[in-house]
Order: sequence, then structure tokens, then C-alpha cells
Amino acid sequence: MSAGKISDKSMAGQRRIAVVGAGPAGQSAALALARAGYPVTLIDAGPGPAPAAQAADLRVFALSPASLSLLAELAVWPPPQPERISPYRRMHVWQQDPLRGLELDAAALGWSELGCIVEHGVLQHALAQGVASTPAIQCHWQARVQALDQGADEVIVQLEDGRRLSVSLLVAADGAGSPVRGLAGLTVRRHDYGQSGLVANVRCRQPHEGTARQRFLPTGPLAFLPLASGPCDCSIVWSQPHDQARHWRQAPAAHFEQALTAAMDGWLGPIELLGERALFPLARQLAERYHDNRVVLIADAAHAVHPLAGQGLNLGFLDVAALARILGAAARRDLDPGLSALLARYARERQGENALAAHGFDAIAGSYGLAGSGLDGLRDGVVGLLNTMPALKRQLVMVASGLAGR
Repeated sequence: MSAGKISDKSMAGQRRIAVVGAGPAGQSAALALARAGYPVTLIDAGPGPAPAAQAADLRVFALSPASLSLLAELAVWPPPQPERISPYRRMHVWQQDPLRGLELDAAALGWSELGCIVEHGVLQHALAQGVASTPAIQCHWQARVQALDQGADEVIVQLEDGRRLSVSLLVAADGAGSPVRGLAGLTVRRHDYGQSGLVANVRCRQPHEGTARQRFLPTGPLAFLPLASGPCDCSIVWSQPHDQARHWRQAPAAHFEQALTAAMDGWLGPIELLGERALFPLARQLAERYHDNRVVLIADAAHAVHPLAGQGLNLGFLDVAALARILGAAARRDLDPGLSALLARYARERQGENALAAHGFDAIAGSYGLAGSGLDGLRDGVVGLLNTMPALKRQLVMVASGLAGR
């Protein structure tokens, strides 16, 4: 495609929307907005659509029922590799005594599952297949946004290769470090936890039984998520101070396995490491504003949260659903999708909920991290109360699943 300004207002006069970032949130946003009636341009710096996943992926997502519902509506779920997904039917959370922890069971709610664990590569390939089969989506791969010209009626997106795209709205889905957010002058409040998440795939002696487990340790939470690769295989996320996390990433496999087994008090039996280990820094990051002059933020570009509840991508999918619903209604009324009033409606719906979730996760992690502070008895009492009150427990699951609101 030659350099120069490109203006496309096809599809029965609908205005074009650009989405920057082809991660799960970006691709799902492109699909949802195309289904809402808009021509969409998807821009990403990557080499192209994700191929079918091959090797096991260290990065996995725990998708909530609300996220699964969105993906099903977008016709990308179940994915082309269904054997690589692992439904989980139970959750078990504890600090010291597993028998006094919080347990959630899908069967008690009349559900078949609480959610699904899916590898990043499997989800990316499913979404890429959906994007490729949607004529309304035009993709620009190996493309980086260099500058923005935010006008009254359009945004001119200048790419590094000289191309200039004219769109009515620019959706930033380009991650926590979002270049688009910076170019639009939108700022964030960031809190560094001083921790890293250590991720790895492991095999336990005891079967996972479709249960997602999380133990709160003084150094941070340790999560075991069931994988489809075997009845005893799990993905772990171990949150620890940076120095400890680096130590255990580099430690001999046998030492790491012993430490991990001890961290779970042998609850799952001896644990075997499968493959590599990786680290990622942990921080809470919340955008001060979600939109400005035809630029709007979704997912990690708008909010990054503690991984203890596995809700980061689920919150991003709720952003996608809200934005698509609001702009879909605007399309039916032939309204400009870049109108500030529409973007403000989206921000009112999502910004407060995302901030509440982020600080709520911090409060949970903080309370469990205060071992011996006098909160243990109170916390155990609350957990015990939840375990004896099915209605209250159901409401907790509804909130965590994304089904309590719109």
C-alpha cells in the first residue's frame, strides 16, 4: 500500500474505527466493533496473525463465564484447538490450613464450570481466525503508530512507514505501556508492588481434578491452574519479591521443585517442573482518563491489576463488551462513534468498576499478607461464614465471573 492519506467511510456510510494492538483484547475489540457495523482497521507491530499453537505456552488465562460468552458471540469459542483448553469446576483458596479455606463449586451453583484455562497462543490463534474471516476488518501488520493528529472530526494516525490513516475513533489496546496512550496525552497512576510473578508449567503427584487453587503466603499468592495437557499438569503463578523471584527462576530444577512442594505444604504431592520458567513485574496501573478527543483506552492500556484473581483479561473483555454495546447502539442511530458523549458513557461504566476491582484485589492480597497481625481470626471467620451461606457465596461467584452487572 502506498504512502499517503487513506480515508475509508464505507459500509453504508459508517465511520471507520482503528484498533491498535492485536492481543486478545485488541482482536476481540476489532471483531466486536465489526459485528456492530463498523469498518475496522487493526494495527499491530507483530509479524502477522497467530498460527496454530504448537509448544506449551507459559502464559495462560483463566477466562470467566462472561468472557466465554463474549468469545462465543464473536464465533471464536470453542477455539480451533479445543483439546488445549481446561475447564475448571472448583476453586480452593487458603492461607494456612487448606481444610479451612474458601471453596467454590460450579455444581453447587447449577453450572457445569466456573471458567476455562486457555493458553495465550491457543486464544490468539482462535481470534486471528475470526479476524481473517471478517471482511470488515483490514489488518496492518508490522506497523507502528508514530504520531496522532486528533481533530474535531477525525484522527489522523501516522505510521512509521509514512502511511496516514483517517479514522473516526482510535481504540488503544496496545498494552500496559501503550504508546497510543502516551501520544494522546493520557496519563496513568502506577503503584509498583515490588514483586514479580514467576510462571511455569508443572506436574503434580496428585491430580488437579479440575480445581483452580491459590495459597496466600507471606511473600505473595501462589496459584495452581489446571492444564489440559494432563490430569496432574498445572500452570503456576508465584508472586514474590523481585530478588526471591529471580533466585527461584535461576535455581536448579530440583531445588525449585522442593521449594514449590514445600510452599504448598505437600498438598499436591511432589511437584515436577516441566520446561522453562519466566518472570513478569507486578504493578497496579490505572489511567486517569479513559478517553480524549477520539482516542479511547481499553484493557491493559486502561488498567493493569494484581494477578491474584486472574481477572486482568476478563476486565479487558468487559471493556470490549461495553464499548461495542455503546457504539453498536450509536451505529443504529447513525451517530459518530468518536463523539465525546459516547466515550464518556463507556468511561462511566468501566472506569469505576475497574478501579474498584484493582483496589479490591490489593486489599485481599494485603490482608492475607499480614500474617500474625490479628486479622487471621477475623479472616477465617469471614471465610467460614461464606462457606455456610450459599446465597452469599453465589453472589461472590457472580461478581468474579463478570455476570453480576451488564
